[in-house]
Amino acid sequence: MNREESKEEPATKEEQPFYQLGPDAVMDAVESLGYLCDGRQFPLNSYENRVYQVGIEDKVPLIAKFYRPGRWSDEQILEEHQFCFELVEQELPVVAPLQDDAGRSLFEYDGFRFALYPRKGGQGPELDNLDNLHLLGKLLGRIHAVGAERPFIPRPVLASQSFGHDAAALVSERYIPS
Repeated sequence: MNREESKEEPATKEEQPFYQLGPDAVMDAVESLGYLCDGRQFPLNSYENRVYQVGIEDKVPLIAKFYRPGRWSDEQILEEHQFCFELVEQELPVVAPLQDDAGRSLFEYDGFRFALYPRKGGQGPELDNLDNLHLLGKLLGRIHAVGAERPFIPRPVLASQSFGHDAAALVSERYIPS
């Protein structure tokens, strides 16, 4: 975001598409891919996207992740999905998005981009256990080895200027009263 864009007023509730993403829209999006929702829905924690556990008739619930508009491009999201598929191929414990019969993993419904994931349980590691830390280190090394095989092209570079100084300037100019 450049400085000119940062001077715009924040979007109102009515202009912010995520305020229009209600339970019916979530179920309609999931059902647009051929699943039959049973009406159960549970919002899950997510920093920037909207993520829901959605009940599926006579099946295990699915996780529906709706991507925040304007945050990531389709290419960036698909690159992330591809990386997950590569990690699964290397038998790393990640939860990759589901693909349809055509191999697609990113979908659109009524202006919302979303992906579906299988529901998987998990828990945080015991960080005071040295065996767990050793295993985590090995897993991180394997993840980095897969990631080093090819560059991430559409993903922005994490740099102190764009993700530090510019972000701090935006917050101080736009959100902190003088």
